[in-house]
Amino acid sequence: MLLKNKLLACCLSLVAAFPACAEEVRLTDEVTSALTEESPFSSNINLVSNYLYRGISLSGGKPAIQGGSDYERGGFYAGFWGSNVSKPGDLFAASNGTEGASNASLELDTYLGFKKKLANDFSYDVGFLRYNYPGTYPVGATREDTNEVYGAASYKWITAKYSYSLGNTFGHANTAGTNYLELNAVYPIESLGLALGAHYGKQTYVGAGAIDVNGNSFTYSDYKLSATKELDEEFEFSLAYSKTNATAAYTVLGQNLGKGAVVATITRVF
Repeated sequence: MLLKNKLLACCLSLVAAFPACAEEVRLTDEVTSALTEESPFSSNINLVSNYLYRGISLSGGKPAIQGGSDYERGGFYAGFWGSNVSKPGDLFAASNGTEGASNASLELDTYLGFKKKLANDFSYDVGFLRYNYPGTYPVGATREDTNEVYGAASYKWITAKYSYSLGNTFGHANTAGTNYLELNAVYPIESLGLALGAHYGKQTYVGAGAIDVNGNSFTYSDYKLSATKELDEEFEFSLAYSKTNATAAYTVLGQNLGKGAVVATITRVF
């Protein structure tokens, strides 16, 4: 049973924001309750062919190594998660130093929240997440660091989630209130050790920073289909296709960071 729950947890993370960021990597209730019978701590590690977050590549289409650790007890959870990235540095290079960071190659996220199962297969999850992109930013540039609060409601294998930015959002100044609404579905086929996922999300930028200097909107939608398969007692393999309708605002150094992409992930949760 634990192995099938681990598979479902991995696929839920992939559907939420392939391959993951801090909040999506967190284990589901079933897995964490099994893992925390002896300890409230759990960890995860991923090797991914392309780090897509909300459909946008943060690794410039290249592989990334990711991982984090969580604490959970009585529904309360807290943790951290990290990945190598290239986007802040690529922005710096593309804009002659007017945005982005000159030496940013790491995303390190921290988060805390509370989740609870309700009757009749319903559950909810609320929390706070800070995205940290350490680096040296030029004078006048807006840091990529972002603070979000989020809430999610689930029924069986369907989840709706809403994330709300409290200030500047991923390097865009004056964008407080920017939000991301997503719908996720994960259907486990336990007899095959397989889980199928589907995702739709819309990132909506608001405020003075919602449009780039060329008049392109930062608002876009993303879509994804995924499948996750158990390999053995410790590892799962996932394959997903993601695509967005992102504008030219997401083309950096001649590369469309929101173009359609097939992404492979090997995950271990322990």
